[in-house]
Amino acid sequence: MMPQTISQKIIARAAGRASVAVGEIVTCTVDLAMMHDSGGPRRVESKLKELGVGIWDPSKVVLVSDHYTPAIDVDSAGILSLTRKFAALHQINNFYDGEGICHVILPERGHMKPGLFAVGGDSHSPSGGAYGAFMVGIGATEMAGVLATGEIWVRVPATIRAEWSGALGRGLAAKDVLLKLCATLGMNNDYKVIEYAGSTVAAMSMNERLTMSNMSAELGAKTGIIAPDATTFADLSAKGVALEDWRRNLASDADCAYEAVHRFDATTLAPQVAAPHTPANSHSVVDTDKRRLDQAYLGACTGAKENDLRMAAEILKGRKVAKGTRLLIAPASTQTTAKLAADGTLAILLEAGAQMLPTGCGACAGYGAGVLADGEVGIASTARNFKGRMGSAKADVYLASPYTVAASAVKGEIADPREFLA
Repeated sequence: MMPQTISQKIIARAAGRASVAVGEIVTCTVDLAMMHDSGGPRRVESKLKELGVGIWDPSKVVLVSDHYTPAIDVDSAGILSLTRKFAALHQINNFYDGEGICHVILPERGHMKPGLFAVGGDSHSPSGGAYGAFMVGIGATEMAGVLATGEIWVRVPATIRAEWSGALGRGLAAKDVLLKLCATLGMNNDYKVIEYAGSTVAAMSMNERLTMSNMSAELGAKTGIIAPDATTFADLSAKGVALEDWRRNLASDADCAYEAVHRFDATTLAPQVAAPHTPANSHSVVDTDKRRLDQAYLGACTGAKENDLRMAAEILKGRKVAKGTRLLIAPASTQTTAKLAADGTLAILLEAGAQMLPTGCGACAGYGAGVLADGEVGIASTARNFKGRMGSAKADVYLASPYTVAASAVKGEIADPREFLA
């Protein structure tokens, strides 16, 4: 049997094969399908009715309302109502209504584990790769097919290995690593898997690994993946997720064929900032223009998890947001909000002058509160900054880690977080 990458092993198992070759087209059984209110029921319901079928296995479907919640107008309310009715009609018990962002809810509620072949109705579905799952984003037509049959075809992708070694410096995070990769590898890694590895990745928490895998979408990749290890297993054990032995031994074969291997030294990495209007436009914060900011935003699946908001609190403790700059925070889940309220982190953020928004995708996706006006300049812990992403197409959005966003909120201009952590 030919040596296999971790992604090939998962695809082969889902296809009922011993092995698969890059470029082969195979039909795979889906272990988990995730939808949200924006791209889910309102897009697939009519297709299922046209086919005259229901959902192949509701227990394998996770539905999350996160884009339009809480409703800010009649249209939003209608979308959410349709989503709730769809969940009830099809007996989808794994329905999370306004409880958090889908990519955070899946691992938080124990739905992710190594070896899954999973699909999600959102481009950031590669987040599942943090747990050693092969998870790809698909469109509504493909999702309707999955819901009806429990299967989907896939062309086996080649794998690019991104290997990071060394410890990240103070004030740096996984977000900095990914912005550096966007600048270095570009955003056109079409139909590739990015496999993240090395001592830097091994030292990361699961939430930091989620940021890594999530932003594989910004690299233009099919998905991203990290081999499961002791950190993965400890996280799953704490959530009561039982694992079969084969899931504990998922790793790429030593002699597998990568399309390319890129090696990076984390000890030399400086905090990164992506200038408008693409994540690939990333540079060291030292080399970034120190523009005055109207808004700093801590939100989204890449920037408002527990660890993300604790990073911001390290900077904000005992300090105040600059006059003329507003700092908005939108915790990634209700569990996140509860935990940070209990340990005092939320109080630190609010005392610094942050304004708290509801849990959900919100301004990251250009929905709800927190969008930018014509001519405004913002910095965000989100994943994307193309024109119009966070409001007006005439606004400028910079991307950075929670550390850098918080430091910039204090200064009122793009700032180096290391100045606040000496």
